[in-house]
Amino acid sequence: MASENALNIGALAKATGTTVEAIRWYERVGVLPAPARTPGNYRSYGEAHLERLSFIRRARDLGFTLDQVRELLRLADDRGRSCEAVDRVAREHLEEVERKIADLEALRRELQDVIGQCCLGTVAECRILSALSPKDGAPRS
Repeated sequence: MASENALNIGALAKATGTTVEAIRWYERVGVLPAPARTPGNYRSYGEAHLERLSFIRRARDLGFTLDQVRELLRLADDRGRSCEAVDRVAREHLEEVERKIADLEALRRELQDVIGQCCLGTVAECRILSALSPKDGAPRS
């Protein structure tokens, strides 16, 4: 792959905002195909690698798991297929995101309640520390 569009691993990393180590890892786990090698045995990436890695990065930025990314890539490689399966993966991920948001909102309410009990007295009277401490006085592991 000795074309003008060939990128070394550092250039690919910079172009996609990815670390060199992450690129190598994506290759090892099979979501990014291994590149051709130069006569000096350096990795030589092309436009297809750039596009695929950009896709992976964007999907990961949106919180898709590696397995979901792998499935989306598999589906994307079958261009004539209905996008119903892609929609299913995205909707399942959205449901998980909504569950996490609900959990975080519950956590925020609990923290607000604990902080709201603070009287700004001494540490011995601190309601926040009391709420965090085990009720029976035994340390938790």
